[in-house]
Amino acid sequence: MKYDIVIIGAGPAGLSFACSLAGSGLKILMVDKSTIDELRSPVVDGRDIALTHYSIRLLKELGVWSRIPAQSIAPIRQAKVLDGDSDYSLNFNIHSLAVNALGYLVPNHEIRRALFEEVEAQDDVRIIANTAVDGISTSVNHASVRFSNGQTVETGLVVAADSRFSTTRRMMGIAASMQDFGRVAIVFRMQHELSHNATAFECFQYDGRTMAVFPLSERQSSIVITVTPDIAEQILGMSEARFNADVTRRFKNRVGKMTLTGKRYPYPLVAVYADRFVATRFALIGDAAVGMHPVTAHGYNLGLWGQNALAGEIRAARAEGRDIGAFAVLDRYQSRHRRVTRPLYLGTNGIVSLFTNDALPARLFRKLTLRISNNLPPLKGVITSQLTEAGVFRNAAPPFLR
Repeated sequence: MKYDIVIIGAGPAGLSFACSLAGSGLKILMVDKSTIDELRSPVVDGRDIALTHYSIRLLKELGVWSRIPAQSIAPIRQAKVLDGDSDYSLNFNIHSLAVNALGYLVPNHEIRRALFEEVEAQDDVRIIANTAVDGISTSVNHASVRFSNGQTVETGLVVAADSRFSTTRRMMGIAASMQDFGRVAIVFRMQHELSHNATAFECFQYDGRTMAVFPLSERQSSIVITVTPDIAEQILGMSEARFNADVTRRFKNRVGKMTLTGKRYPYPLVAVYADRFVATRFALIGDAAVGMHPVTAHGYNLGLWGQNALAGEIRAARAEGRDIGAFAVLDRYQSRHRRVTRPLYLGTNGIVSLFTNDALPARLFRKLTLRISNNLPPLKGVITSQLTEAGVFRNAAPPFLR
C-alpha cells in the first residue's frame, strides 16, 4: 500500500497536521496506539490549554474551533505573576489592547475530540487505530513503515507526532536534549466562593512550590501545583478536606473557600528538544520536536505553529510540482521552526531555573525582574504580545496559510 504521507501519532499535533493538509489531494495515513473509541472520545485528563489569538485563528481556519462547545472556552482577561509571600505582582490586562482577552482556556480533551472529528470527516485521510510502529526505513526515493499488525506501507514522507518521548524519533537515530526538572505538576479543578474576574495567577512560592491558577467559569478555576516528587505523593494522598484547606490557604483566600471538583492528575515535568527536526523523508512535529515546560504556556501553541509551517512547505512544494518529501522542503521547515523554538525553549528553562531557586540572591533577582518588567512599558509590551497574538510566531510565520 502506498501513501503520500504517514503520520505517526493522533494527538493534538498530528491531528492538526492532518487537518492542515485536508483537501490538498495528498493520500494520508494516520496511525495511533489508542483505540478508535479512545480517539473519538478522549478521556478527561485534567489539563486545560491556554491558547493565543494566533492559535485560535489557525484552529478556525482548520474548521476545528466551531466544533468546541462555547461553554468549554474561558477567556483570560488579566494575568498576575507573584513571587513568594509578597503581594506585589507583575500585571497584564487588556485595557490598552484591541482584544477581549489575553488568551483562552480550553480543556485538552475537547481540543483532541474536535480535531479528531474534523480529521475523520476528511476523505483523503485513513486512520489505523490500536496499532504501533515496529520499524521505519527511509531512502532518497521513498520510505516504508512497518506496523505491529504485520502490515508494511510505502510513503513519500513520515511525520512523527508521538509525544516528547517519541519512539519513532529514536528509531530514526535522532537524539534529543532532555531536562528533567525533578518536579511533578499536579493538575485539578476547584470551585470557589468568589469570582476570579477572569484573572490568571502564577505564584512562585518559597517552599519549592509553584501554583498556577487559571480562570474557567465564573467561580471555577483550573489549577497546577508544581512540587518535588516526595511532596507530590503527600499532596495526592491528602484527604479532600485537608487538600481544600491547604490550597485555599496558599492562595491567600483570594477567591474565598476552594473546593476540589474531580480528580488530581500528576504529570512529571521533562522538557525535550530534538537535535534535529528532520531526516531523510522524515520530520518531527509537536512535542516530538519540542516539549516545553508548561510555565510559559507555549506548548500546544508552538506545536500548532510548527505543524502549520510544515504543512505550508508541503503545500507550496506540491503546487510547484516538487517532491514533498525532498530534504530541501523539510529543511526549510526545520530552519524556520528551530529559529522560533530555540530561544523560547532556552528562555523558558531559564525562567524555571530562576523562579524555582530559593537561594537569597535568586529571590532578590526575581523580585527585581518583576519590578523592572512591570515598569518598563516596551518590555511589558513585548511580553503582552506573546500572551495575546504570540508575536514571535506571527512574525516568523510563512507567507502561506491554509
